[in-house]
Amino acid sequence: MPELLFGFAAGASIAVVTAPVGVSGAVFLLPAQLSLLNVPNPAVTPTNLLFNVVAGPGALVRHHRQGNLTGPLTRLLVAGTLPGVVAGAVIRVFAVPGPVVFRLLVGLLLLPLGVWLCVRALRPARRRAGRPSTRFVTGLALAVGTVGGVYGIGGGSIIGPVLVGRGMPVSEVAPAALASTFLTSVAGAATYAVLSLTAHGDIAPHWTLGVACGLGGLIGGYAGARLQPRLPETALKIALGLSATVLAVLYLVQAAAI
Repeated sequence: MPELLFGFAAGASIAVVTAPVGVSGAVFLLPAQLSLLNVPNPAVTPTNLLFNVVAGPGALVRHHRQGNLTGPLTRLLVAGTLPGVVAGAVIRVFAVPGPVVFRLLVGLLLLPLGVWLCVRALRPARRRAGRPSTRFVTGLALAVGTVGGVYGIGGGSIIGPVLVGRGMPVSEVAPAALASTFLTSVAGAATYAVLSLTAHGDIAPHWTLGVACGLGGLIGGYAGARLQPRLPETALKIALGLSATVLAVLYLVQAAAI
C-alpha cells in the first residue's frame, strides 16, 4: 500500500508540472520506478507505458474541450509514433540496446536543446524560425516512437523541445504531443502484454502500480492542461527548456555512474 500511495503522489505531482508543455511525465517517473519502487527490467517499460494510458485522458479531455486536438500536427505525430512504438517493443524484448548508450544519446541531445530553448525564450530572435516540414515531423515521430517503445517514455519530452525549437508554439505542440503519447502508449502496452505470453522474463507491466501512478497522473494532467492557457508562451518555453535540461543532466549522471 505505501508503494501505491507513493506512485499516486508521484504521478500527480509530475503530471501537473509537465502536462502544460506536452510531456506526460513518464520519463521523469522512470527513475523513481527503478530506484525507489524496485520495478525490474524490462517490466518497468510497459509499466511506464501503462501510466501514460491511464494518465493521458486527463489532459486530453481538457484539450478536447478547448478544441486543441483537431490540427494536422496531431495526425502527423500519431502516424509516425504508432508503428515506431510497436517496433521499439519488439527491440526491447529481443535485442535491447544498452541503457548507457540510450542515456548518453538523449542527454547529449536534450542538454544543448534545453539550454537553447531557455535562452531563446528570454532573448527572442528577431526573425521567426520557419515551421518544420511534414517529412521532418513524421520522421521525428517515427524515431521517437521507436525510442518510446524501447524505454517506456512517451516521447513528448523529445518531440516537444525539438518542434518548439524549430519555431512551433508550445500551445500547438503540447496537445499533439500528449495525444500521440497516449495512443502510442496504448499500442506499446498491448504489444508488451502479447509478447509476455511467448517470451521469457518479467515482461508484463506491473498492473497495480502502473494504474496507481496513472490515476495520479490523470488528476495532475487535467490540472496541468487547465493551467496551460493561463501561462504566457515565454513561461511555457522556459518550463519546456528546463525540463529538457534537467532530464539531460539526470541521464548523463546516471550513464556516468554505470
